[in-house]
Amino acid sequence: MAQDNLESTNPTKPLPASLSIWPPTQRTREAVVRRLVETLTTPSSVLSKRYGVVPSPDAESAAQSIEQEAVAAVSADGSTDSVEEGIKALQLYSKVVSERLLNFAKSKAAKESGMPSSKEEESGEVKDGEDAGSVVKSEPPSA
Repeated sequence: MAQDNLESTNPTKPLPASLSIWPPTQRTREAVVRRLVETLTTPSSVLSKRYGVVPSPDAESAAQSIEQEAVAAVSADGSTDSVEEGIKALQLYSKVVSERLLNFAKSKAAKESGMPSSKEEESGEVKDGEDAGSVVKSEPPSA
């Protein structure tokens, strides 16, 4: 009996073939969006302290776009047939979400101050009349 418990928590034991790391479940994706909204709208978050609080409607729209674009970018990046590839895809997803969230917060702050950041001037990310979701880059990051 004790041996069974040890085997089930053994980190070197192969994972079941039915375990799927990528793509994330809808529940996971919704949790990511909720967390992004919380980060953008909470005055005590590191991002909000640095770049300002984003109003809830803008934050929700941006969070949805960021998450959807991250899934699309990672899904287009290649195969995730093995658990290892799935883990790499999940790591890339996390990185893409983080980068796009930071880019959004920076561009939102720059737009509100009327002074585009040097990165935005170079890339043309922020254009007059764009909505919150279209401010983030659309091309996938290089791995």
